[in-house]
Amino acid sequence: MTREQLAAAVTERLEQRYPNAKYELNFESPFQLLIATILAAQATDERINQVTPILFGKWPTPQALADADQTELETVLIPTGFYKRKAKAVKETSKGLLELFGGEVPQTVDQLVQLHGVARKTANVVLNTAFNIPSGIIVDTHVQRVSRRIGLTDTENPDQIEQELMPLVPEARWTQFGPAMVLLGRYTCTAKVVKCSECVMNDVCEKRYPPAEKVAKDTKETEPT
Repeated sequence: MTREQLAAAVTERLEQRYPNAKYELNFESPFQLLIATILAAQATDERINQVTPILFGKWPTPQALADADQTELETVLIPTGFYKRKAKAVKETSKGLLELFGGEVPQTVDQLVQLHGVARKTANVVLNTAFNIPSGIIVDTHVQRVSRRIGLTDTENPDQIEQELMPLVPEARWTQFGPAMVLLGRYTCTAKVVKCSECVMNDVCEKRYPPAEKVAKDTKETEPT
């Protein structure tokens, strides 16, 4: 099977398995999603979803968050981990929105990455999810891991993975492909447990497990060869 054929099979199966796949962060506006995505670094979406109602209840707008007391903001963000750094990041992002874009979340990758703490992955999340703009494919740690295991890429670099996936996946499916791959990696092809017998990719997956990865495959602990 060529890589193009593999990608076609993976894309079709993801659409069948996760037809309504979406990013699991809760949000009510593009601004909320932008901030929540920044906070989600090295934290679970579930934990962020517990914090953001408090955060946006106190500081609902870019202006309010930019003017927030640093210590009070840090206290609210403690559960997210790295709270001092994240408090500074979301304040700077909010200031950037005000100074560069009049408080509105821009709708291009080039504009979004001008903001403090916003890399291409975050930009893609916002554009794909909040605006339904297929700007690219979200490549987080789950997509990075699963793409390599399935055989869609040989690299570990997220930006390069995205550039390799985009020609393989129809643009109209980019916004669904990323979140669906995240769900596959979060609940089936996890970092520690590979549930191959339950996976819709089982018969097409190349099962590329780097030597450094030791996973529990189904119920048996195996060392990849």
